[in-house]
Amino acid sequence: MELRRRALELLACRQVAVKVAGVRALPAEMAAGCTPDPSALLDRRPRDLPGRPDLPRLVDPASVPQRSAFTAEGRAALLHAVAHIEFNAINLALDALWRFAQMPVDYYRDWAQVAAEEALHFSLVEEHLRSTGHRYGEFEAHDGLWTMVERTAGDVVARMALVPRTLEARGLDVTPAMRAKLAQAGDAGAAEILDVILRDEIGHVAIGNRWYHWLCARDRLDPLEHAGDMARQYRAPRPRPPFNRPARLAAGFTERELDELERPATSPPPHPR
Repeated sequence: MELRRRALELLACRQVAVKVAGVRALPAEMAAGCTPDPSALLDRRPRDLPGRPDLPRLVDPASVPQRSAFTAEGRAALLHAVAHIEFNAINLALDALWRFAQMPVDYYRDWAQVAAEEALHFSLVEEHLRSTGHRYGEFEAHDGLWTMVERTAGDVVARMALVPRTLEARGLDVTPAMRAKLAQAGDAGAAEILDVILRDEIGHVAIGNRWYHWLCARDRLDPLEHAGDMARQYRAPRPRPPFNRPARLAAGFTERELDELERPATSPPPHPR
């Protein structure tokens, strides 16, 4: 099957185990000849996507309770939140793969590899969650990441600017502190999984950076200025410090971009009376 059609098929799949296994097999399928067709016209109504299980129940982000990593129930809830992030990340990569036509072949191969690695992350976290006596779907979760996918469905430049480089890049900042809490709580297995996730996520954000800068060069856009324009147009949240500057530099952010992120946000001037 053609790679983009396969990605759409997997994105629409509602069965977690089937989706994850299929996505993890994408590199082998590519090696066996499943190649992308950048000119293929694929269509799917947004209401059909992404395919998800009935659980977890999705609620407003503010309604998801905060729990301590130093209780068994709190650690399980934290692991569940990480599993949900990784499941969403599978869908984000699959959507980037199938949705945007007329991109270079390497673009599709990159996002297929990202999807496969996100599926591995989900498998690692879910298996560890099961070892605590819990399962994916038991806790409430939110849908914040997919909201930005829908907003940027018609603009590949905005997608690269605001999903991998903005929302997913937050993982580079928050994962070390989460890892430290789990290690301090005595969950060495979870800490090791987060080490794997952080290592791979640097590469995933780097792919987003690579294609964002490629698109800006193609369209003769200033990457920093245009990223700000996209954030305002699509109502993206401004990342908050502290930032994991070494990880962000390794992921392809420039010093100029990081200096801008660290600059305090200023209020707009008051309207004249």
